[in-house]
Amino acid sequence: MSTAINNLRTAFEKAMAIRPKVGGFPYLAETLRRAGVTRNFWQLPSAQSLYLTTEGTVVQQGTPLLTGMADVPPFNEAALITALRTDQAGESTFLQFLEASWKAGVISYDVDFVARTCTYYGANGENYVEAYPAVEIE
Repeated sequence: MSTAINNLRTAFEKAMAIRPKVGGFPYLAETLRRAGVTRNFWQLPSAQSLYLTTEGTVVQQGTPLLTGMADVPPFNEAALITALRTDQAGESTFLQFLEASWKAGVISYDVDFVARTCTYYGANGENYVEAYPAVEIE
């Protein structure tokens, strides 16, 4: 196993131990940033995640949200914001967040851990950018 994978796994374990149920994403993001992760690219509905780190690039293949052919939902910013606020309030699991994002027409998103932003993309070039707050962790 590579140093990049070990480093990423250790950061995830630490983040899951310290993040609060409500508003937890900034804690996860800060933990990953401190571990040298600079960006994270998610592809939906494949649930594939690519982590760019100072130790190397790591891909993680999650369970796809669907198989076979499917129509891509139209990009719906209001539905995406609802999915985000539900997740931020601790009222959804990560899988539920991914499913709701897909239903809102999100085909990918990019987390920039340096700029502290998440950019969500639709199939026709639409996008929605949301900044997340800096947090202090020990």
